[in-house]
Amino acid sequence: MTLTIRNITKDFLVPGDQSICALSEITFSVADEEFVSVLGPSGCGKTTLLRIIAGLEYATSGSIEINGEIISGRSPRMAMIFQEYSLYPWRTVRDNVTFGLEVGGMHKSQAREVAQTYLHLVGLDDFADRYPHELSGGMRQRVTVARALAIKPQILLMDEPFGALDAQTRNRLQEELLEIWEKTKKTIIFVTHSVDEAVYLADRLIVLTSRPARVCEVIPIHLARPRDRTGQEFARVRRQVLDLIAQPKCSLQ
Repeated sequence: MTLTIRNITKDFLVPGDQSICALSEITFSVADEEFVSVLGPSGCGKTTLLRIIAGLEYATSGSIEINGEIISGRSPRMAMIFQEYSLYPWRTVRDNVTFGLEVGGMHKSQAREVAQTYLHLVGLDDFADRYPHELSGGMRQRVTVARALAIKPQILLMDEPFGALDAQTRNRLQEELLEIWEKTKKTIIFVTHSVDEAVYLADRLIVLTSRPARVCEVIPIHLARPRDRTGQEFARVRRQVLDLIAQPKCSLQ
């Protein structure tokens, strides 16, 4: 399975019949089971790009393709995880995970069995009957991961999923996400503002320019996992990315 983002351009209309170009001819591919991070200057359009890939917004031009097939709108092959937890407060943890399965027509008893499998995967077996307000921020985000995985997408799209968490919880969830990724073999596109997080998690980095965003550089990460954030090579890659982001007119590929 290959996901191809091909020549994606996005213009936003503003009062006065003018338009602002947010994304300009962005092209890259993501291989099956690959973990790719997208980052760039604040406000460059990373979330907009992810929403277009997810089918939540439409591009002005360009296409999203899976194995050469153009995907129009939302696809069951993809699931998106947002920075906000987006859990239903009146549903238990288990019932939040079963929601997408039930909407898809799965019988409730079977959906509950599937939900329990993924709650076990994210370490929340003992919290299935709790409500979101009874959980910490990190636990709520684990529920959203379980809910996304339960519908068995091929591709996980993650928009700053750990951005609202404290540093300690964030680092722990990064490690847990890598463990889940290695077990489930999902393809992941992960948007983040944190260069450290991107270098720690990803196989490749897609670095965007400032608006209108273009692909500035694609950086493969050859560091073995688990990665040492204090290591010399980790620091070198992090500095390379920080220098690119600091240059609004970085050379385009």
